[in-house]
Amino acid sequence: MRRAFPRLGWCLLPLLPLSCHAGEPHPQARPWTPAAIASDQYESSPTFTPDGRELYFMRSDRAFGRYRLLMSRCEPGGWSAPLPPPFAGPPDAQEADPFVSHDGQRLYYVSSRQGANADDLDIWMVRRDASGAWSAPQRLPAPVNSPESELLPRETASGRLYFGSSRPGGPGLTDIYEGRLRNDGGWDVSLVGPPISTAEQEYEVEVSRDEDQLILVGQRGDGRSHLYRFARTGKGWVARGRVPAREDVFQVGPLFSPKGDRVLFGQVANERDSGELFLVDLQPTLDTNWPPRCGG
Repeated sequence: MRRAFPRLGWCLLPLLPLSCHAGEPHPQARPWTPAAIASDQYESSPTFTPDGRELYFMRSDRAFGRYRLLMSRCEPGGWSAPLPPPFAGPPDAQEADPFVSHDGQRLYYVSSRQGANADDLDIWMVRRDASGAWSAPQRLPAPVNSPESELLPRETASGRLYFGSSRPGGPGLTDIYEGRLRNDGGWDVSLVGPPISTAEQEYEVEVSRDEDQLILVGQRGDGRSHLYRFARTGKGWVARGRVPAREDVFQVGPLFSPKGDRVLFGQVANERDSGELFLVDLQPTLDTNWPPRCGG
């Protein structure tokens, strides 16, 4: 039996006390969602083309279900009203977690379009041709995809593909995996072990362009998914605390700035449970041109 990711209800479990930023500054996450994109539903998992002219993201209902992909273009007056991208699947398909590769030539996302089970998400990819058009979607083969669900594919600058999966064989119900494309076109996939994948639930990772920082989306102790920071050292990944964000709601879909000094992510914005994009600074010296500006 295929298992769906237990994303629905992350924010419904009781809050337990958690201390996560002792001795560290507390920068405030602030709303970023452009007016044309904001809605009474839940926006998350943003990704930009390298020129900053296109924004892809996912929208779900307030219960964080019924995922669908949307895109917006930067026009003279600002970001355009979002529409489904040309490669979007049929209306009954669940589609989420877009990611544009750093060179702008590929876009990954997850979709249930391959089967009758709307909760079984697999990784798909489209390629951009010389005219700027996206190709027909291609489902990545096994062992990247499995009979279980996959989530939040992220291609690194070195060509690795990180993603979450509920497949068996890891220490938790959901874990993080790394895929490497071989010269013959096949894939080698391995579990990313502790401290990234543990007996807790880990769903997603976002890796900085220099591959020295990682943000993990995981449920570790309080019944909600939060954003956990890691730094690469000679001994592997080392925990660096939490990304500053609310403790009483879940966070999801992080995106590093190109310099790794800022993060966009999805979070509940108000008492009506409308989810919006939030921006938080990770370093004192910032690239203030990111997220890309549009319309002055």
